[in-house]
Amino acid sequence: MPGRKLSGETRQEDILRAAYDVAARRGLMALSLRAVAARAKVSHGTVLFHFRRREQLIAALLERVLYATTILRVPSDVERLTRPSAKLLELLRVEMERLANESRHFRLLLEYWTLGVRNAAIRGKLNTALDGYRNAWREFCEPVTGARGPYASSSNNSHVERYGLTDPEGLAAVAVSLIHGCALQAVIDSVGFDIQQHFAAAARLLDSALTAQRDAVVIA
Repeated sequence: MPGRKLSGETRQEDILRAAYDVAARRGLMALSLRAVAARAKVSHGTVLFHFRRREQLIAALLERVLYATTILRVPSDVERLTRPSAKLLELLRVEMERLANESRHFRLLLEYWTLGVRNAAIRGKLNTALDGYRNAWREFCEPVTGARGPYASSSNNSHVERYGLTDPEGLAAVAVSLIHGCALQAVIDSVGFDIQQHFAAAARLLDSALTAQRDAVVIA
């Protein structure tokens, strides 16, 4: 019985999966149409039929990299937490572990960022995706800060206004920077880096900042 002929869409998906695997293992510099063909177990001509140039393949892979690194995943057990600060910290821990344990994906994000310096289209997609990731964190920061916009607190305390501790956008940016800092260190030192130690330090910093915010509002 003859084998089932794959549709063009299925074949293209197989090629993209193979290309992502090559890039994740060896980096974008090692990504060639021939390397992808070998990984996908198809002919070089088949890859050329779907992607005429290497640049087209790299552009197509960007969406997968962004999906792996800039989409906030909220596990059901985190969703069930009722205390806002506990939910924020647990989600921070989960995302730190996810991106640090998938450091090859984050390394690809860094490689695309380098490409984006000279490629406006790639740079625009990266900026849009990262803005979306920060905005997704706002949902979890607003209940903690008790604010819905920059410096929304009614307090006139100069310490709060200076550091923006009541600003959900600012807190979201801090959360993302802690996560990406964790992922970056995992890329640099995949063996020696301690994710749990990094999270413990980050949690203490956030707890201190939020405690200072509450105390400042009470004093004011």
